[in-house]
Order: sequence, then C-alpha cells, then structure tokens
Amino acid sequence: MMPGQPIFILREGTKRESGKNAMQNNINAAKAIADAVKTTLGPRGMDKMLVDSLGDIVITNDGVTILKEMDIDHPAAKMMVEVSKTQDQEVGDGTTTAAILAGEFLRKAEDLLNQNVHPTVIASGYRMAAEKAKQVLNDISIPVKKDEKGLLKIANTALNSKGASTSRTKLADIAVKSVLQVAQERGEKTLVDFDDIQLVKKQGGSIEDTRLIQGVIVDKERVHPGMPVFVNNAKIALLNVALEIKKPEFDTSIRIEDPESIMKFKKQEESILKNMVEKVKSTGANVILTQKGIDDLAMAYLAKDGIYAARRVKKSDIEKLAKAIGGEIITNMDDLTEKDLGKAEKVEEVKIGEDHLTFVTGCQNPKAVSILVRGGTEHVVDEVERSLVDSLHVVAAALQDGKIIPGGGAAAIEIAMKLREYSASVGGREQLAIEKFAEAIEIVPRTLAENAGLDSIGILISLKKEHADGKKNMGVDVVKGKPIDMVELGVIEPIRVGKQAIDSATDAAVMILRIDDVIATKASSGGAPKPPGGRPGGDDD
Repeated sequence: MMPGQPIFILREGTKRESGKNAMQNNINAAKAIADAVKTTLGPRGMDKMLVDSLGDIVITNDGVTILKEMDIDHPAAKMMVEVSKTQDQEVGDGTTTAAILAGEFLRKAEDLLNQNVHPTVIASGYRMAAEKAKQVLNDISIPVKKDEKGLLKIANTALNSKGASTSRTKLADIAVKSVLQVAQERGEKTLVDFDDIQLVKKQGGSIEDTRLIQGVIVDKERVHPGMPVFVNNAKIALLNVALEIKKPEFDTSIRIEDPESIMKFKKQEESILKNMVEKVKSTGANVILTQKGIDDLAMAYLAKDGIYAARRVKKSDIEKLAKAIGGEIITNMDDLTEKDLGKAEKVEEVKIGEDHLTFVTGCQNPKAVSILVRGGTEHVVDEVERSLVDSLHVVAAALQDGKIIPGGGAAAIEIAMKLREYSASVGGREQLAIEKFAEAIEIVPRTLAENAGLDSIGILISLKKEHADGKKNMGVDVVKGKPIDMVELGVIEPIRVGKQAIDSATDAAVMILRIDDVIATKASSGGAPKPPGGRPGGDDD
C-alpha cells in the first residue's frame, strides 16, 4: 500500500457526525418533538389531525398517540417517542408532560454546553436534581381517600384536558366504578388488572350514551332465530368444547353398502348431538356460550328447549365471563355440572347499528366489567376510548400508590423552588445543571398558561410568590387566569404521574446529551464489499 492511501473502515455512503454538531442536531430534533406536542397540554390545549399515507385520519390531543402516529426518522426524535410510550405504559397519563420536560431539559442544557460545561457534568447534575425533585413530590403528597368522591376528582383531572372533556362527569364516574369493581386487595397492596375491564366501541349515539355494564359484552349473536332474544335469571354454561360431531385427527374412510346403514349412521350422529344438548339441559343451564362451534342440528335442539346459545366466542371474552358470572370454563362435556354454571340477571341480544351483540348483565359482584363506548363518529369514539383508558389508569395508580399531588403546575413550581435552594448546597458545576433543571421544570405551568391565552410570565411570578409564602398547592387556574389552590379545586393526580415523567424525561435527556458521535450506515446495495484498504478494485503496490 502506498503511504497516505486512505483506509476504508465504514461502508461507502455512511454518514457520520461528531462532536458539537452531532450533539446540536440531536438536541434540535428532541426540541422539535417537544414543540410539536406542546400546544396540546392542559384543559385549553388544542388537538392534532394526523393523516397517514393511506389517508386514514386520527384526531387527538393525547401526546403518546400523536407521537406514535408521526412518521419519525431521526434517531434522537425516536427516543423522545419512547419517553411518551414509557409514561403511557407505566401510568397511562402525563405523556405530553414527559415529552415537553425532556425537550426543555435539553433546551436548558444547550445553554450550559455553549458555556463549555461538559455533558457528563450536566448529566450528573440532572440526575441529582431528579432525585431531589421526586423527594419534593413525596413531601407535598397527600394520602388518597379511597372513596368514590376522592377518586372522581382524580379521574376528572385526567379527562379535563381530553377531547371528551364535555362529558367528563359521566366518563369519570364510569372509570372509578370500573376500577373499584375489579380491584383486588392482596395484603396491603391493591392490584388492578386492566384485562378485566373490557372496552367495546360502537359508533352511533352520543358520548353521553357510553355506559358501564356490570357484566360482559360478547361480540356474537344467538345462533338460531328460534332461540329466545333474552333470558332472565340466566344460568350460563361456559364451554371450550364443540356441540358437534368430533372429527378424527387422522384420515379415515367408512364404507356403507346399503341405505339402512346410512340411516343408522345419521341417527347415531343425531343421538350424540341430542345427548350433548340433554346433558346441558339437565344441569339447568338456559344459556350456552362456547369457544367452539355448534352443529346445525344441535342449534335446532337448543332452540326447541328455549336455550340461548352463541358460538365462536373469543377466549378472552370467555375468561372475562368466568370472572363476571362466577362460572367455570368446561373443556369436557361429561364434567359439566350445575355448580359449574355462572349466573346473571339477564342475557339478551342487542342490535347496535348493524351489529348484533350479546349482553350478559346484572352479575352479582363481578370481577370483570365492560364499558360500551359510544360517539357520533368513528374519530370521536376512538378519542373517548383513549380518554377512558387514561382515566382508568390514573384511578388505578392512585389506589395502588395511595398518594396524590396537586396538578395545574403546582408541583412543578414547588420543585423548582426547592431545587434552587438545594443547588446552593451542592456547589461546583453541577449546581449550574440543577438550576437549569429547575428552570426547565417551570415549562409545565408556563405552557398551561400559554395554551389558555394567559400572560405566562405574570402567572409564573404570582405562583412563585404564593409558593414562597408556603402555599404549596397553588397552581394555574386556566379559566380565571390566576393562581388557585389545586387541591380545593379538585385538580389532583397520582404521585406516579409526576415521578415517572421526571424519570423518563431525565433519562432521555441524559442519554441524548452523552452522544457525541452519530454513525448512520447506508443500506447495502447488494454489490460486493470493497477491500478494507488500498485502491478500490485495484491491487496493492
């Protein structure tokens, strides 16, 4: 090889950015994501319309939904999406707040980078600030009153900033009752399994027509028109077995040589099916819901006996039904007894739009419930579902953690004030990072004020004065445009929302700050790889 000949380490076409350029590009991408969702924060936040390549439309102000639907290519921007996804998985609410905080942490870090403060020093300061911030949240937290009235305030706060906020009273009531119904006490812990809460979306009616069903909605209709449309005092058999002749699992052939044998063969089949139906009837069951199929002849027998039946019910629905009605799922017909039956006040077939559904209602103390979500258009129904999911999660989080904090930016102002006091005791360059963290976290009340068309600077000054006087629950009243006690107003949220937002945003900001080299490899075109050194295609001299 000749002296000075370049050595090819990376594939041709690979892009590489190093040092401050790489850092600046990453920060700019993260800030762009935060700015994209910033206007959706709070009760006066706006919605976004997202149109994909197929022309499908999503209208929402839910932070994580917006970021999921956006076609994002930049790697640092994708990390911001992960912040919202994590917040959504862990808490269900505060996804917009988490994304905005991460963007603002990086915006403030940019100022320090321009003053030649090393990224690892900023990262260290941010970590210290995050721990202190969570400690402050613990200090200002209030024990949860595990009654409907207290939980309704939490659900209302989550719904207040959603598209379905006009019906928040109805939806909050549904969310609280649903969670309380399926919550299970295990020692000192409260557990809520969201698989026990079924959401069924049906377009039509209005949001106010959304209702809680003390039971389960099965997306199946009765299998025979001769069956009753509804059954009162239902005794329900849950089956994972087919009411039809079982086919052999291997190839078989039967040779029948005379008509009499054919008749015997058919009668044998009829007898088997009739015995199956008689077995069900003998237990006192008047409703059958099975995961498998039902033979046409068995349908006729069931209809004749006045038994309501639905087939091919989803496994998840059968499992919810077992929890709701207290029945056992039977996998062998011979094992079915009266004690295996579940009970409900009514089973009926209901037509909603073009669909026929089976409603199993009036269950005694069900451990699985259903919510029928209604709305004028498909987009409204989708947004109501997202709003309900958020409110269900925050109510569950409040029950599980047992602590709440004031909303409306009150917690953010208190954290910022305590962090400024804390930074003086830290010293060193980390002190600068902690002070910037405190400035960044004030983005929450500032954005709430901006989105409501208020004077954000004036509001911030007023809030700081109130908190300096020891009024730690004072936050932004976006309606009256002045500071007000958030706890008295009923604007509260689980402590987990604030803690997770700080953790997720800090982790993302620190990770992005520590990147000083971005190597983007171009996809291979399928050609032969170039030699690692020397002239491309040539021999070494």
